[in-house]
Amino acid sequence: MRHLLGAAVILVAAALPAWTGEKTVRIVLIAKERDHATSTHEYISDCTILAKCLNQTPGVKAEVVNGWPKDPDKLKDAKAIVLNTRFGGNVLLDPLHKAEADALLKRGVGVTAIHWGTGAEPKFGRDWLEVMGAWFFGDSFSSYLVRKTKLRQVSADHPICRGWEDYDLRDEYYFKLIFKEKAKPILKAEIDKEDYTIAWTYDRPDGGRSFGTVLGHFHDNYAEKAFRQHIVNGILWTAGVEVPPEGAPVAITDKDMELPPDSRKKK
Repeated sequence: MRHLLGAAVILVAAALPAWTGEKTVRIVLIAKERDHATSTHEYISDCTILAKCLNQTPGVKAEVVNGWPKDPDKLKDAKAIVLNTRFGGNVLLDPLHKAEADALLKRGVGVTAIHWGTGAEPKFGRDWLEVMGAWFFGDSFSSYLVRKTKLRQVSADHPICRGWEDYDLRDEYYFKLIFKEKAKPILKAEIDKEDYTIAWTYDRPDGGRSFGTVLGHFHDNYAEKAFRQHIVNGILWTAGVEVPPEGAPVAITDKDMELPPDSRKKK
């Protein structure tokens, strides 16, 4: 009987996921209320979808917050943060919580910036460039326009590119960003007969990983599996989570795509 019990314990242990007993990988997605027309810049709704997808990876716990967390404990054990908001650089580098942000970066917390989150005003620009490896500022050196064009993987062997292939996408593309030399292009798109990097990675000097994608203007694009997967894969990569060969799980329902009513006051 003792031998049978021992064998049963071994079988049960073998069946448990590899992450059992390991510390949870916490990811905090920082968003805000929409600031554009309905179905565009739906920061909170889009982050809610991303959090649902991230939580499908065993051992990952993703949470959405509205603005920089007022409770420092929200970020205490975070392995990665996501900035899907207006001027992500302004949010991260705000003097009101700069010490907290500096501590996160110093311990190598991953950073992902999505769409307008890749931007920063000039007073934060150079520091933001050191964090992200790239800097968007549409009112000066960068440009933006809506196009339907093909997204092309330029680093097909990178974990971010796992599980999906090149595809056409209509989005508001940001281009003519400033890049650091060590930033590595992941995706490119042709805009007005020129190739531009629209997603990249950056291994920071502090040991952390950063991932940026200029995509994400239209909420409807989150219905596209490949679109969700490139972002979720990127977030997991910044958190040091191994992306499976088939890409991260990103299942959603039609209900997940539904948006709340626009509560903003009419001007």
